[in-house]
Amino acid sequence: MSRIAQMEDSKTEFYNKIMDFIRQNPNSSSKDILENGDLKISLATLKRQLAELVSKNYLTKNNKGKNTNYTLSLYFDLISPININTYFSQEIDERKIKSNFNFELIRNEIKSIPLFSKLELDKLTQLQNQFNENVKKLTINEYNKEIERLAIDLSWKSSQIEGNTYSLLETEQLLTKKQTAQGKTKEEAVMLLNHKEAIDFIVENSNYIEPISISKIENIHRLLTKELAIDFNIRKNKVGISGTNYTPLDNEFQIREALELTCELVQAKDNVFEKAFLILLLISYIQPFNDGNKRTARIISNAILIYQNYCPISFRTVDSVEYKKAILIFYEQNNISAFKKIFIDQFEFAVNTYF
Repeated sequence: MSRIAQMEDSKTEFYNKIMDFIRQNPNSSSKDILENGDLKISLATLKRQLAELVSKNYLTKNNKGKNTNYTLSLYFDLISPININTYFSQEIDERKIKSNFNFELIRNEIKSIPLFSKLELDKLTQLQNQFNENVKKLTINEYNKEIERLAIDLSWKSSQIEGNTYSLLETEQLLTKKQTAQGKTKEEAVMLLNHKEAIDFIVENSNYIEPISISKIENIHRLLTKELAIDFNIRKNKVGISGTNYTPLDNEFQIREALELTCELVQAKDNVFEKAFLILLLISYIQPFNDGNKRTARIISNAILIYQNYCPISFRTVDSVEYKKAILIFYEQNNISAFKKIFIDQFEFAVNTYF
């Protein structure tokens, strides 16, 4: 099923052909599309369809009169579904990607775009209401036990995504009884213990993250990476990411600028889900540290949720490979569809599992 058909079942094959043609031939005029798009429709019909696609913000209309041409809109590129299996069936050097960091994404493109559809927001809001009702029925002791359980799961999964080989049971033994697992490295144990300390910190200091700032991001990163031979400060060198040709910023001042813009963007958003989702994506995208970026993003995203009395997320059932693929799609295409599904699914899991 094509991307536009996934978004709206009422789209015709012509809509799909139009979008596919413009993707391959940006800045095409209606005449270009009609003559080369294999549509077999009249020019008047094509113009009506183009107008509707523009009205839905799927296409951008450029210039006027005879110079009018069309490109895919930033909104469509950002939110339209991408088939993960099809995307990664291409080898790393075969994929056409946005290889450099996109400052405009943070400066302008995301500012006024709704990241969640009405249906998605309705679902998330309903789940949050369910969480609120569930929490009302818990004693303080019962609530703290659920937070503790979630913290163990989050420490395990967040570490597993980064290659830690502790099992969930071994993680529980480590975090509750300080029993290290046989055959595991000291660094793996330290990573898990650091996660638990960072989670405990944001739970006990729920207002710490407000307002979000670079120094607070650095402090959370410091908690997560202490005793792991990882530099604490904003990196000053290049960093490569396995599995992709996307290249993050390599200039300390630009990295700080990107982080500052991210903080401003998150602070300006009214919707809590958008705040938590954006920080989760953008810290990973910026890669401000030599290591520990995604770990930091997951903890700060949860800090935002906890500060607003929203249900935190453990990511316990997410597949580590699928998580990485969804992140890579955002790096390479600036498309949030795959990662957004993970966020929504894991929020639902957390509400239904812990509270």
